[in-house]
Amino acid sequence: MRMRGEIVGYKEEEDYKTEEEEEEREMVGGGLPESKKFVVVGYALTSKKVKSFLQPKLEGLARSKGILFVAIDQSKPLSDQGPFDIVLHKLSGSKWRRILEEYRLTHPDVTVLDPPDAIQQVYNRQYMLEDVADLNLSDTYGKVGVPRQLVIEKDSSSIPDAVGKADLRLPIVAKPLAAKSHELSLAYDKFSLQMLEPPLVLQEFINHGGILFKVYIVGEAVKVVRRFSLPDISKRELSKNPGVFRFPRVSCAAASADEADLDPSVGGEPSFPSVTTFSFSIHQIHHGCFRYVCAQIFGIH
Repeated sequence: MRMRGEIVGYKEEEDYKTEEEEEEREMVGGGLPESKKFVVVGYALTSKKVKSFLQPKLEGLARSKGILFVAIDQSKPLSDQGPFDIVLHKLSGSKWRRILEEYRLTHPDVTVLDPPDAIQQVYNRQYMLEDVADLNLSDTYGKVGVPRQLVIEKDSSSIPDAVGKADLRLPIVAKPLAAKSHELSLAYDKFSLQMLEPPLVLQEFINHGGILFKVYIVGEAVKVVRRFSLPDISKRELSKNPGVFRFPRVSCAAASADEADLDPSVGGEPSFPSVTTFSFSIHQIHHGCFRYVCAQIFGIH
């Protein structure tokens, strides 16, 4: 762990320093307090993620806990920056992947969150759903399962026949095979299925009260949040709404339902013993996923 010395790319932020700290701390190198031991986190994020994630309040809290966030300059060699204890990233592309792989080989003591191979596995909806299905959670005290699904790699004209052969019931939820967005489509009739654009994961839509639970996993820590989702669909609605409907931002952060006044039978907090059942199921899913997924940070819902 790096305690002292210059950190390339680090710039002291005046907003996070108090007068008391200025009087007490003796600065060394590139501006690190000599009296404190910092875990240095180099981050490479999109501008959108930096804006939403690295809020001044978070950075200030992190500093008070001995964690220092340092921006990685993508225009410079990664090995020339730091030194880092952790590299936190959310960038894509073959070039960045090669940079990270080379960095991991030359810096084995640095934790990369997460390795590119692990991220690719999490991004693939087919593999993730199969992993959850393989957990065999039928013996838990609640019902934990995966909707019946079908993967379509190409040729949208073949979708109606493929859905018929797989005996999937309408409506059908269509999601991009790569889980890189909150976009999905809902197909109400068989003939509209050919309007979808592969590669896709097709799933039977299951009524769930318009609320879903998203589970965020960071190492051994688990956080469950509620998000607004698609409303329930009746047989009457199914017969009167042919076509494909697209939903670009389902269950995103802006759709948070944590503060909403909801009917407990739909999306409220589970009551005991249901809360015990729910917690047990989440615990089982959490530890089960680690047997298949090498990533330390991921979410499921």
